[in-house]
Amino acid sequence: MANGQWFPPEWPERIRALAEGTLTPVAPKRAATVMLLKDTDGAPAVHMLRRRASMAFAGGAYAYPGGGVDPRDHDRRIGWAGPTRAWWADRLGVDETSAQAIVCAAVRETYEEAGVLLAGSTPETVVGDTTGADWEADHASLVARDLSFAEFLDRRGLLLRSDLLGAWTRWITPEFETRRYDTWFFVAALPEGQRTRNASTEADRTVWIRPAEAAASYDRGELLMMPPTIATLRQLIPYATAAEALKAAPGRDLTPVLARARLEDGEVVLTWPGHDEFTKHIPTGGAPA
Repeated sequence: MANGQWFPPEWPERIRALAEGTLTPVAPKRAATVMLLKDTDGAPAVHMLRRRASMAFAGGAYAYPGGGVDPRDHDRRIGWAGPTRAWWADRLGVDETSAQAIVCAAVRETYEEAGVLLAGSTPETVVGDTTGADWEADHASLVARDLSFAEFLDRRGLLLRSDLLGAWTRWITPEFETRRYDTWFFVAALPEGQRTRNASTEADRTVWIRPAEAAASYDRGELLMMPPTIATLRQLIPYATAAEALKAAPGRDLTPVLARARLEDGEVVLTWPGHDEFTKHIPTGGAPA
């Protein structure tokens, strides 16, 4: 492979089936992922984790902390700071309860997988030390889904700091995939006093890396990534600080990016609208080119 684009081996067959009308797409589940940034000299670094090679989906690929929306976070009223739920509903293109659940998923997954919690006891503060046996017990309960994030915030007396997040882009897993997600990508800055750690059972390595360096490693085929990951890394390169990226977020287009596949001249052509670098030409009897 010329670069580090991860391409599932079953895609060609499923793409052909979709193009021929013999494959019924599964409905995508809502999800959120967070590009956590911290300033370094000249450019912010982003926190990434490498999925374990044993993972059924994208094993060995680099990604951001993220995961699915928990339905329990839709309706429960929680402590909330920053833009209102109505503002987020308009920004994300969903209803207010869905907006709360999506933002909760973003903050929860950042805590579960990176150990960073975007919440505080007041609208102006963020928790500092989240170590200790009681925090670890709550963390384990969140990961096991024994505890919803809304319940976690309640019992801790915390407000979710939605103002620390910026919605960046939205990608929907292609219709020919067996696991499909409708994923909102967010940016956030590492809060002062907090540190990341590899708290994920799905990752075997975590790194802080500048987007330009990560993209260059991808281009050399050294870092494996899925299209949304490398696309968002390239989008972050122009920003000199985490604050600059967060300031730009409200103006970002959240029209979903969804791959398209078509049969043309004896091959399947796979495209991601607006992202020509990911175009693949797949011979009807072969591997992607």
